Amino acid sequence: QVQLVESGGGLVQAGGSLRLSCTASGRSFRNDAMGWFRQAPGKEREFVAAISWSYGSTKYADSVKGRFTISRDNAANTVYHQVNSLKPEDTAIYYCAAKTYYGRLNSGAHEYGYWGQGTQVTVSS
Repeated sequence: QVQLVESGGGLVQAGGSLRLSCTASGRSFRNDAMGWFRQAPGKEREFVAAISWSYGSTKYADSVKGRFTISRDNAANTVYHQVNSLKPEDTAIYYCAAKTYYGRLNSGAHEYGYWGQGTQVTVSS
């Protein structure tokens, strides 16, 4: 079965950094795009970043540009999400997700059909 497993979350103080990972298995993701979303308590799930497996094209939410970096290791079926200069408002459960890539990196959660269980990122002030 298809599985997306996130890791790397934790508790950090403001200004700190984490490297989140998402390892995919169960199918070929060669033609897919991988997205990162986050959801804070009481809020809607929001788009953070995305990358295409084949081309490495990336897209970022305006709120994280310059602070977060998404990358991938195709051979390892792993996507990395380096999150720097963390702020308390970045506190959320971070999810990775997958969708078939047709040349467009969608930011809508409904466009992604496969989801991981999430990893908690907590940023203290």
